[in-house]
Amino acid sequence: MTDDPTARNRLDEEASPYLRQHADNPVNWQPWDDAALDAARERDVPIFLSVGYSACHWCHVMEEESFEDEATAEVLNENFVPIKVDREERPDLDSIYQTICQAVSGRGGWPLSVWLTPDGRPFYVGTYFPKEAKRGQPGFRDLLENIADSWAEDDERREMDRRVDQWTDAIEGELESVPDPGEAPGEDLLESAADAAVRSADREHGGFGTGQKFPQAGRIHLLLRAAERAERDGGAGDDTADEYRAVATEALSAMAEGGLFDHVGGGFHRYTVDREWVVPHFEKMLYDNAELSRAMLAGYQVAGDDRYATAARRTFAFVEREMTHPDGGFYSTLDAQSDGEEGKFYVWTPDQIRDAVASGERTDESADDDTAADLFCDRFGVTESGNFEGKTVLTVSESVADLADEYGMSEREVEETVESVRERVFEAREERVRPRRDEKVLAGWNGLMISALAEGALVLGDDRYADLAADALGFVREQLWDPQEERLARRFKDGDVAIEGYLEDYAFLARGALNLYEATGDPDHLGFALDLAAAVTDEFWDADAGTIYFTPERGEELVARPQEPRDQSTPSSLGVAADTLLALAEFTPDDEFADVAERVLETRAQEIRSNPLQHASLALAADRYARGSLEVTAVADDLPEAWRETLAERYLPGRLLSRRPPTDGELSTWLDRLGLGEAPPIWAERGRTDGEPTVYVCREFACSPPETDLAAALDWADESA
Repeated sequence: MTDDPTARNRLDEEASPYLRQHADNPVNWQPWDDAALDAARERDVPIFLSVGYSACHWCHVMEEESFEDEATAEVLNENFVPIKVDREERPDLDSIYQTICQAVSGRGGWPLSVWLTPDGRPFYVGTYFPKEAKRGQPGFRDLLENIADSWAEDDERREMDRRVDQWTDAIEGELESVPDPGEAPGEDLLESAADAAVRSADREHGGFGTGQKFPQAGRIHLLLRAAERAERDGGAGDDTADEYRAVATEALSAMAEGGLFDHVGGGFHRYTVDREWVVPHFEKMLYDNAELSRAMLAGYQVAGDDRYATAARRTFAFVEREMTHPDGGFYSTLDAQSDGEEGKFYVWTPDQIRDAVASGERTDESADDDTAADLFCDRFGVTESGNFEGKTVLTVSESVADLADEYGMSEREVEETVESVRERVFEAREERVRPRRDEKVLAGWNGLMISALAEGALVLGDDRYADLAADALGFVREQLWDPQEERLARRFKDGDVAIEGYLEDYAFLARGALNLYEATGDPDHLGFALDLAAAVTDEFWDADAGTIYFTPERGEELVARPQEPRDQSTPSSLGVAADTLLALAEFTPDDEFADVAERVLETRAQEIRSNPLQHASLALAADRYARGSLEVTAVADDLPEAWRETLAERYLPGRLLSRRPPTDGELSTWLDRLGLGEAPPIWAERGRTDGEPTVYVCREFACSPPETDLAAALDWADESA
């Protein structure tokens, strides 16, 4: 046909940086759209679907080996409709086809390579394929030719059709099926979840498992919450609490001191390739930096360890400096590669450290340049042999106390010298070729970072973090939210807004807006959270099935309509939605939000009980349901300094900080802005005492007397629990 859209590479028309990276390939890449799908049907050829993202190392390798190869491109263009998908833009497609990849091969990942019938049903699947056959994997071009030949043979085509039917049924069964409902998990779930986390812990090196180390923020929150519960229960629970807390802090310390953390510029990499937390996969994702910052803040409150506060502060500084749009939203990722090499931006030799020290501006006088460089190298393990391809990924390798003894310095002098060198090393690194940045602004990932920053404002006592979060929320509301239609778009890039929002966008952003209301007392943030929650119940909730789907009811019809009950690299959107609905139910005139959350927890009850670690976000939501929120209603224009100190210092799992103005007249204005006919119970009849800022702390329908001392009110809640 003369107007065949597959006659050329169309990715130059796309906004996604990942798709645009492939716009110059000789492969006639298509975006996932009606034109490409219609062309596959008209040509009666299979679709080759390649799913990846801009910071994906093996995606780059497969591009260089195969997608830039003219001969391979000729086979693809002639026999297939090649479609490229950015999994960060289309997590629904990624979820569907990763499901069958996991089922068939036992593993998944990116790049995801899937061959589909023209109507989108899969019949062959894998991840990275080398250009030439090796290690039992077929060469990519050979595989393409074999699949094209099979498609042309009637007998083999019929066999493909049988496989298509089987695989499609498997996808639908895995993604759309809903378990038989049971009773929502009770208070005993938290202990069993924490026990499972302890069993999975690596007590030698920290974290979980004995292979590659991934951040597991949900497990840390479960452990810290369970430790607090066991300690409050007293008695035999004290030893158990110590163990839970130890496993959580061992993981936090390993991440804060190992190669996962960027000790020069702040922020966390994706994961480490080794058990010891030394060599990371160097990409930086917004969601990791959000969720790990929240975990570090919780750990800081529990353990009082300044390393965790420092990691959170430096991560926020990194995000503000390198991941923030000029108008306020947060970008998505930094690539693992720079100047064609993975990790090159982040690794060092002793000579490079010495050069950085010699060329930088000194900010201390504790040591001469040579001593300062040696001290920094000893602190962070920088050696001639290195730990990564002849260079060194920085890890905390010697303690300040040991270095003070070794160098005959005070601990303060060591710390000041190391910090001075770090600043000079950072300046030197700024001259290097930088990793590519994916400047998509994704609604859901912004919600995660807004939550982290809001919590940072409370725990670290720095309102700059709340301001940064408010700027991001304002950007997302301005660019991605349609208040008339009450719809959220997923992605903004260079003025281009696209893609219907998924459950993670609504749920993560609703939680972020709620958390920002807690930090600032601005009712507009609460109102936005309520609007997003209402959209979740309107568009994603299926009362007959008793579940909240990942895609909206009005969304594109695909092979299956996925759900997301398990935590993966991001928290389970189903779990965050249930938890946020439970919290927001305290501000609504009816029980709809709470009823939806209860049904979800009943539907997933058996799965949560049988494997709480895979369902960490749902397990945390189930605990809020079983115990109720710890309601802290603050009746004040601004939080008194003593209250802020208490909120910063005390770990309060399940906290819901409800801010309200001190007078009924001001509250009436709030209710009008929020569209509420009357004050919800969390605000009603809770006024000031003698004109002073007053606080009420409530749990499970029992409330403290009105107090002007927040610490005293929290003590009352602990004693009455």
